[in-house]
Amino acid sequence: MSGGTTSLGPVAVHDDYRGEQLVDRLGIQIVRAEQGLVIGTMPVVGNRQPFGVLHGGANAVFAETLGSLAAYMAAGPGGNAVGLDLSCSHHRWVSHGLLTGTARALHEHQAVGTYEIAIEDERERRVCTALLTCSIRRAAAAHIPWRQP
Repeated sequence: MSGGTTSLGPVAVHDDYRGEQLVDRLGIQIVRAEQGLVIGTMPVVGNRQPFGVLHGGANAVFAETLGSLAAYMAAGPGGNAVGLDLSCSHHRWVSHGLLTGTARALHEHQAVGTYEIAIEDERERRVCTALLTCSIRRAAAAHIPWRQP
């Protein structure tokens, strides 16, 4: 299959689905991916409502992409993560430019992670704040029972 990404940050995209990635259609790029922090960019062009402003659903996809990637990294090798709940507050209209999204872990535990995703315009003005909760499934070999410190 031609086109599309072969990876999303540290996550390899299965060959059968390489040409079907929503992140490619929206122009999302991962800039930095490390434990508890994922940063990416997304252009406004191509992601607008009929009125010329950024579509709120594009913000939601962008936020969930960054937060889910952070949760996937928290799951570790052989683990997996999936979004459970996403809420987005849209603060301002944007009609051009490149957005930067930053996902930070608020809470990462054995089975659940919660992430705040701040999306800003090129002038570093907050466009959207999202909160994503993910189910995290760690690999069986890496499973450590939860213990109170």
